[in-house]
Amino acid sequence: MSVGTIGILYGIVTLLVMFAGMPIAFALGAVATLFMIAFMPPGSVDTIAQNVYEEMASITLLSIPLFILKGSAIGRSRAGQDLYGALHAWMHKLPGGLGIANVFACALFAAMAGSSPATCSAIGSAGIPEMRKRGYSPGFAAGIIAAGGTLGILLPPSITMILYAVAAEQSLGRLFLAAIGPALFLVLLFAGYAMWKFQKEYAAAKVVYEQGGPKSELLREDTLTTRDKFALLPRVLPFVILLTGVMVALYGGYATPSETAGLGAVLALLLIAMIYHVWSPGELRPILVSTLQESTMLMLIIGMSLLYSYVMSYLHISQSTAQWIVDMHLSRWVLLAAILLMVVVLGFFLPPVSIILMTAPIILPPLKAAGFDLIWFGVIMTIVMELGLIHPPVGLNIFVIKNIAPDIPLGDVIWGVMPFVMLMIFAVVVLCVFPGIATWFPDVVMGK
Repeated sequence: MSVGTIGILYGIVTLLVMFAGMPIAFALGAVATLFMIAFMPPGSVDTIAQNVYEEMASITLLSIPLFILKGSAIGRSRAGQDLYGALHAWMHKLPGGLGIANVFACALFAAMAGSSPATCSAIGSAGIPEMRKRGYSPGFAAGIIAAGGTLGILLPPSITMILYAVAAEQSLGRLFLAAIGPALFLVLLFAGYAMWKFQKEYAAAKVVYEQGGPKSELLREDTLTTRDKFALLPRVLPFVILLTGVMVALYGGYATPSETAGLGAVLALLLIAMIYHVWSPGELRPILVSTLQESTMLMLIIGMSLLYSYVMSYLHISQSTAQWIVDMHLSRWVLLAAILLMVVVLGFFLPPVSIILMTAPIILPPLKAAGFDLIWFGVIMTIVMELGLIHPPVGLNIFVIKNIAPDIPLGDVIWGVMPFVMLMIFAVVVLCVFPGIATWFPDVVMGK
């Protein structure tokens, strides 16, 4: 049987097993094992455990459970609500200040927790009710939180970027630095849209009121004093200092990514103990159980994805596919567009972890041959995978929002996120035209 036939069969069997409802980790592992039995030497099955262990025996991957512990500690405390409250107090005078506060709260919380669903849940549980109480339309409120949550896999410490660095054999520190500029650009785009949309809804509410209709809560002005603003800072500043300290330790060369993850986890546990008095075994148990569950699930997916990629490589499926793409002689931008479109489609069905580990052996060699910077592409690919988190039909953040605000119709949530999808596509185009937005900062800090 030819390599091309085996590759097509490999892909078809994978899709059939996944659509049958088998969990992703077991589906990838089962397909890989089946093809090892069918097309590889008989003794290869005996090496499954060894192969998975060797693939996962990476010091970079060690940082993942520690970053998850840090995120769980912050996510299961009141840090998200306090952060949101402080930002709202300082930004409420701006047009759409409440929406802008939610965008910035999502960005800061994502940088501390590193998880998109956790960011949506922590900020959305306080932000969505408050925005709706202030007259924001349900879809608008849901869209802000769902889109803001996507920053969790872009802003450092991003588990998705850790895996990309491993798969692409690129510097994790450089990749983290490259994500900061595009992340800030997305934050500004989201905040700008929030301001524009608020002014549009405010103008419509004002017209209704002037024509004798009811007075919308959008027209109500807040009366927070300077004292109220400063009273909210003591609970938030320690977490901002934690974030800054972790970044300085990592980028200043004082600690490796794994050491930084451990430092962040320990400091996060100390902070929630000091600020929220979370120190009893009963209060710590949900944090540790959540960390164990999420880490086990994620590491199992990683292990099986790496085994799946190993089988692809052994059977020359990934090499042949990459060579086939090169032999098509596409222009470099058509090649990039085709690959990103494939990532978008895969994002409808697969989490970013699986997308990276399954596609990296195929797409990275042609991109490197075409002259693309793989650090820059890692940022682009991450933003495109973010689209999968809020893009129908399967966007995970959409269902997280639906869970924390069940009375908002699913159609309203979907229409609320679509403008942010367009903004993210626009950001990708801008990064293609001006790649320096991503590459300038790591070049300055770490050299070319």
